[in-house]
Amino acid sequence: MKKKIVHFIFNLYRGGAETMMVRVIKELPEYEHVVVTLFPGNNFGDELQCKKWVCLNIKSLLALPLAFFKFKKLINSEKPDLVHTHLFWPTLVARFSVPKKIPLITTVHAFIATSVEYKHWYIRFLDRLSYKFRKSIIIVVAKGALNEYFSFLKLKPYKAYALYTFVDTARFNVSLSAPKIDTDVFKLIAVGALRKQKNYTYIIEAMALIKDKNIELDIYGSGNLKEELQGQINTTGAKVNLKGEVKNIEQIIPQYDLFVMSSTFEGFSLGILEAMAMRMPLLLSDIASFKEQCEDIAWYFSLGDVQDASRQINALSMADKNILFQKAEAGRQRAINNFTLPQHIMGLQKIYDDALGSNH
Repeated sequence: MKKKIVHFIFNLYRGGAETMMVRVIKELPEYEHVVVTLFPGNNFGDELQCKKWVCLNIKSLLALPLAFFKFKKLINSEKPDLVHTHLFWPTLVARFSVPKKIPLITTVHAFIATSVEYKHWYIRFLDRLSYKFRKSIIIVVAKGALNEYFSFLKLKPYKAYALYTFVDTARFNVSLSAPKIDTDVFKLIAVGALRKQKNYTYIIEAMALIKDKNIELDIYGSGNLKEELQGQINTTGAKVNLKGEVKNIEQIIPQYDLFVMSSTFEGFSLGILEAMAMRMPLLLSDIASFKEQCEDIAWYFSLGDVQDASRQINALSMADKNILFQKAEAGRQRAINNFTLPQHIMGLQKIYDDALGSNH
């Protein structure tokens, strides 16, 4: 009989954590999967291959006490062999709801010391309190983030693993001679939801400093900052276009000359892994997670100096194409060596086996 896993996440809108969970479920048919979300909405459709999807349907985080009750009831009826949570609020609910006899695994998707969420004292307090109440097995998407989680919250680790996010290197693959949109213009692409952490205001400001150059940036993604960002583009005259959300991003990325990301914090960026796999040269903010992810296969700019970004963009637009190609090829090789789906699945299966073994 198949072991049953309950996967618990905030919602099923398309983000890094959600994409990773949906893909992992598809690769583990030897388990029976039940997906639980706090909030409604599913952007994955048929990609979500689970036996059941249950939405707890709470109206807001103010109704969180109701979620504890609903999730506890669900666990009692489903009787899973293992519970795997993603992101803070589902993890909090699970730590106070899942009986001690059922293994509880938590994936932390960010470097928490720099995350917006953990700037709130009550988030740090609740995470610390809930972990002491119920020590879940922790999986963190980067080695640096693993050490940081425990030191930042001043916790002693129970069981903890670093398991890198993955990219489908077969799907995200392209020849170096892929057609570009416009050979006369140096085209930059940024991909990611229009949220504060992506720091698009910075990169728009950098583009405004070089608006007299033949350089353009297209941003793919949707979110609540759209009007604010469009206003900044209009005011500054920066050559930046908000392109909205698309489903076929793997066909779009190769048409550009440079992939750029100016985030103030990230976990282990799926967007960057996809760009690496597609042989895209990368220009990134100099944050810890990007440096662990890319090491020397990317260029980095200082978030404290917007002119640093504009200078580098301008320099790369005039650089020898071979220099860009060499970095891009090294990036794909790094993705193949370290961040593939089989590597991730093998690591996750070991963690599941260990958790299930120690509880049976």
